[in-house]
Parts: sequence; C-alpha cells; structure tokens
Amino acid sequence: MTYTLPSEMTVPRFLGGGKIDTVTKPVPEPGPGQLLIEVHANALCGSERSQFYDGTHITPGHEAAGTVVAAGPGTNTPLGASGGIFLMDFCGECRSCLAGYTNQCLAKRGDMGFNLDGGYGIYELINENLFFPVEEDISATEATLLLDVMGTGGHSIKRAKRCHDDIRSILIPGAGPVGLGILAMAKILLGHDVPVVISDIVPYRLDLAEKLGGLPVPTTEMTLAEGLERHGIDAPDVVIDAAGREDVRDECMALLAHRGVLVSVAHGGGLTIKNLYRDFVFREMTLIGSEYFAFHELAENYSLLRANRAYLDQIITHRMGVSEIQRAFEMFFAGSTGKVVIEQ
Repeated sequence: MTYTLPSEMTVPRFLGGGKIDTVTKPVPEPGPGQLLIEVHANALCGSERSQFYDGTHITPGHEAAGTVVAAGPGTNTPLGASGGIFLMDFCGECRSCLAGYTNQCLAKRGDMGFNLDGGYGIYELINENLFFPVEEDISATEATLLLDVMGTGGHSIKRAKRCHDDIRSILIPGAGPVGLGILAMAKILLGHDVPVVISDIVPYRLDLAEKLGGLPVPTTEMTLAEGLERHGIDAPDVVIDAAGREDVRDECMALLAHRGVLVSVAHGGGLTIKNLYRDFVFREMTLIGSEYFAFHELAENYSLLRANRAYLDQIITHRMGVSEIQRAFEMFFAGSTGKVVIEQ
C-alpha cells in the first residue's frame, strides 16, 4: 500500500483573541522511528483555552486519531493502520517509563499539540511509540474517546481506588467533557450502582450528565452540600475535581467523609487546609494529583470501549468539519456542548 502525499497542507492557525484562520505548512516527512498520520478526527479540549485566546504558532490538537500514510526507517506499523495518538512524547527509557508511568516521563520530548504540531492539521508527525492501533470497525471519532475521555477519566478513578478500597459515593465538581469522562468511567469501573453526584452551572451539561447516570447539582441554585443532601449522600468518599477553582476545591475538601480522597484532575487555583490535624490528619484524608494517563491504559480501556460504545458515544455531542473550527470552539467554550470532534 502506498499513498501519494502533497508537499504542503493548509491547517488552522490560532491567532489569539478567539480567532482562527489558516496557514500553509509543509507536509513533514517521517524520519527514523517516526510515523506520518493522516488525521481524521481530533476532539476539542478545555486545555486549549489559552491557545484559542492567546494564540500559538503550533498547530494545536492533542486528542487525535487517524491513518498511517508514511513510515520512517525502523518502524513496524503497517501503512493503512488506524489508531489514536498519545499526547505525551515519552522517552520509553527513563525510570518512570520503564515502570509503566509514561505520563510521568522524566525525559519527555514534547506534548503533541502544545509544543509539537498536533491533530487539527491534515497530517501529524509522531514517534511510533505514541501510536495505538485500533480495528477497522472503530471509527477515528470513537478512537478519540480512548484519550481524554476514557484515559484521563479512568486514570483518576484508578488513582482514587489506590487509596480507598470501598468507594460508595463520588462527587465531581465540573460537568465539562473531562467531568463527563470521569462520570462515565466511574460507572464503568465501579459499577452503575455507585452514586456519582456531578455539579455545574450549565444546564446543557447537567442534562447530559444525568443521561450518563449522574446525579446533577445546579450550583446556580444550591450549594454542593445542599445538592448532596438532595441526592441522599451524607458525605462522599471521593471528590474528583474537574472544575479547577480553589473555592470549590476547599468546599469539597470539607464535605468529604473520613478517609476521603480528593483527586485533582483540573488545573488552576490551590487548596487551603486551615487546620492540618483536624481537617486532614485526624480524618486520614488523601490528596492526589492525576495527570493524563499512562500509555498502557489505552489497551486496558480498549476492551471497555468495545463493551460500552453506545454509552460512551453519548459524550460526543457535536461532529464538525475543520472549516467549522472557529464556530466549534465558540460553542465549546460557551458550554453548549459535550465533547466536540473535528472530523476531516
């Protein structure tokens, strides 16, 4: 199988100020150990906010999936293979990588879509170790679910389970795509009988969360404590923060049960513990960071995707062409979507 490739491609350019136009870039040629991917789908992410509003010379996009159309020397992936692309260009040789913690690589070569051109372009150049192949009946759009939705969401649940072996309830502040992914993976990994309370200020996302089995709390109308009481939860065992606000994080820490676990997935803000003994030590609380996920979790989640395709597909609410990327980002950051995927 061979592909005829152009020498140049037109890709979105993020100018800043919430404006996107296009720019022409050369189509890269893969070197040793590298693959060239023709991208067919890339999901929008809240972490691209700064690129949308501040601008960047890098082509963003870190939730990409597509087809291998060229391969450099020393690679083993066949042309025509379909799959998803791991965000972090991990070295594979450091202490963290050798132990399986590729999301904690100590010699990371870059992050796709942040300091290396990513998936909103037509073609994306990657090191082969970042490619995760999927079977032909899994579409590129479905393959993106393996990344931030299932990968990041599932990793946070697994982090919580390492510290709490009898989780009976979860609270998720923030029902954006990350929060929805955490909710979905909580139901898949812990069972649909475990109550998951999820809060937000946007009715659209709370309605979607409820369809996924979450217990919604509109924080424009009530406090988190009132929302928990409404749903019959005295004190949650686990809070997984997808909101990224310090005041919300502080509120959640106070609401947790004894032996409670606060997992922070969101960025931004801090956490205030006023009395270390009374509020933390005495209650045997745990504070955990959860950063993306490890490459090996893709294989673990692949079987879960196959078993829960219809359920997980609900998180993707909009599929739009690359020519609509301006409107896609405007809608996404207005909160009137679930997961948005750019297809090409």
